[in-house]
Amino acid sequence: MLRLSLPALAVALALPALPVLAQSETPAEGPALESVESRYSYGLGLQIGQTLRQQGIDNGLDPEAFALGIRDFLSDTDPRLTMEEVQAAYVAMQQALAEQQQAVAAEALVAGEAFLAENATVEGVTVTDSGLQYKVIKEGEGESPGAEDTVKVDYEGRLLSGSVFDSSYARGEPAEFGVGQVIAGWTEALQLMKPGGVLEVWLHPSIAYGERGAGGDIGPNEVLNFRIELIEIVE
Repeated sequence: MLRLSLPALAVALALPALPVLAQSETPAEGPALESVESRYSYGLGLQIGQTLRQQGIDNGLDPEAFALGIRDFLSDTDPRLTMEEVQAAYVAMQQALAEQQQAVAAEALVAGEAFLAENATVEGVTVTDSGLQYKVIKEGEGESPGAEDTVKVDYEGRLLSGSVFDSSYARGEPAEFGVGQVIAGWTEALQLMKPGGVLEVWLHPSIAYGERGAGGDIGPNEVLNFRIELIEIVE
């Protein structure tokens, strides 16, 4: 059998961790899913799909051809493509995706910088030399943390579209980390704060996740908006 190496794919098969996802489309016809085997198999398929999306490698994927590859391998059927053909397809797809990402990144940067230029004129918004924009929601008290300190914070992160991509409030538990161990915009913002204080910040991609983005939620060159509440400096 032809054995392929997919370095970006690390599929976890722990079914209890699979969330129930809301369906946005009417399911296509398929197996009845009445037996334990069919339901188990379907669950594995859902989890593989979820992992592909989380790792950002579902773009450009043909689900039917993907399923055919799995079926041929598991049934010991001779591969329909040679290794050379498969590798050539990998290279072509990676190039196409890279070009697509560059176009998306360029468009996002233009839109983001236009937003930041306007936001900088809003009353109460301060702009630092790095491009960090922040607004004080609540003043804190005491000493500000340094880059070597560990802090406990509550926060919510949004894209300019308004969609929330991360929230400690939603998880019901504050986050704890080193001030110097996060993205540059956070490191700078935290050192402007005092315990009990709350900031709203807007991060240019250069002090956030840049052209690479982060996972499937934060695209390339996204401007990020955070509400940050500094609970305490951890001793």
